[in-house]
Amino acid sequence: MLKSGILNPHVNSLLSRVRHTNSLVIADRGFPFWPEIETVDLSLVDDIPRVLEVLHAIRRNFAVGRFFMAEEFRLHNTTGVVHQFSKAMASVEVVYEPHEEFKKRVPYAIGIIRTGDTTQYANLILESA
Repeated sequence: MLKSGILNPHVNSLLSRVRHTNSLVIADRGFPFWPEIETVDLSLVDDIPRVLEVLHAIRRNFAVGRFFMAEEFRLHNTTGVVHQFSKAMASVEVVYEPHEEFKKRVPYAIGIIRTGDTTQYANLILESA
């Protein structure tokens, strides 16, 4: 029995299949459903869990080479929220792009982890190192 780290077997399985330069999406509750992409839905109620909580848990054992986010994230959120995300993604390149361009990357992801986050445009694509 696992005693620490990622305890969810579906998230563990998904993470185990990510290889060099593969990507993984951590999505907010309103992110579109992609039937062709494996989705692990962790959403429980509004804001449980949040994208940042999932990111913190994953980063402990996940080598991130780059992050991708919608540039609308910075426009629709407070400086405090933007700072929290910047701090969580520290030391890794972050590429901000229009949301429509961001969504074009999704079909190439290994999978999606859906959260209950209500933060606007809080979706992340993690590209492995």
